Amino acid sequence: MTDVLTHRVTGRTDQDAEPLLLLNGGLMSIAAWDRLIGPLEASFQVVRCDFRGQLLSPGVPEPRIEAHVEDVVRLLDALGLEQVHMAGVSLGGLVGTRLASLHPERVRSLAVITSTERVTPAMWEESAQMRQIAREAAEGGDGGRVLDFLLPRTYTAEHLAAQGEALGFYRHWVAGLPAVWFRGLAEILSALEGLDLTPHLGAIRSPTLIVGAEGDRTFPPEHARALAAGIPGARLEIVPGGSHGLIVEQSERVLEILLDFLRSLAS
Repeated sequence: MTDVLTHRVTGRTDQDAEPLLLLNGGLMSIAAWDRLIGPLEASFQVVRCDFRGQLLSPGVPEPRIEAHVEDVVRLLDALGLEQVHMAGVSLGGLVGTRLASLHPERVRSLAVITSTERVTPAMWEESAQMRQIAREAAEGGDGGRVLDFLLPRTYTAEHLAAQGEALGFYRHWVAGLPAVWFRGLAEILSALEGLDLTPHLGAIRSPTLIVGAEGDRTFPPEHARALAAGIPGARLEIVPGGSHGLIVEQSERVLEILLDFLRSLAS
């Protein structure tokens, strides 16, 4: 594939501005960063993109993390960015971690939020269930079942109760997405089968921040700890009471941690 991922570049435009690349979680799109974007744009040239198979970069990706890495490197080349700060959530954290191990010269710093060093059989069992739901939706089934499966595993019960009306609308919207989106999601999830980044962590040379969430059911905090332990010099933050949906539920705390880390690199 030679086409470039759909992307958006905002924030500072002066020659001293450092680029910051934001990498989505599996069901995210560019707009999911809106809660954090303002303060980031004030300090950086911010690049956001949708992975292949996501909403704004439709298509069916190859079912391997390295294919997403290749897409991101192609985007950086197209934008003329030799080196960037990277922050990735969940799937984006996996892609960012693998990119930093394969192309350490391209990564000024790495921040990995609610992600993991490997996908265990139990993690894969849940991902495979959601993949099957996505495949059924692509064949005309109820696409809203993707959210029915995902939401309780991503957010706290308190958040879901508070957002009940909005989430009902969101379910209806997701159910109406085209079949190509559900096929893309299924292949994005396929990239998780048997994934183990542990052998590659030692190759990462950039300053690294790992942010885990105390109540993450998708990638429990012990995996954030293992990820940090495997990357030389990595800094670890576990957010109390946090869920896998940390950047939504505790966006201000995530922003505080991320900015503190990025600013420490300039001191």
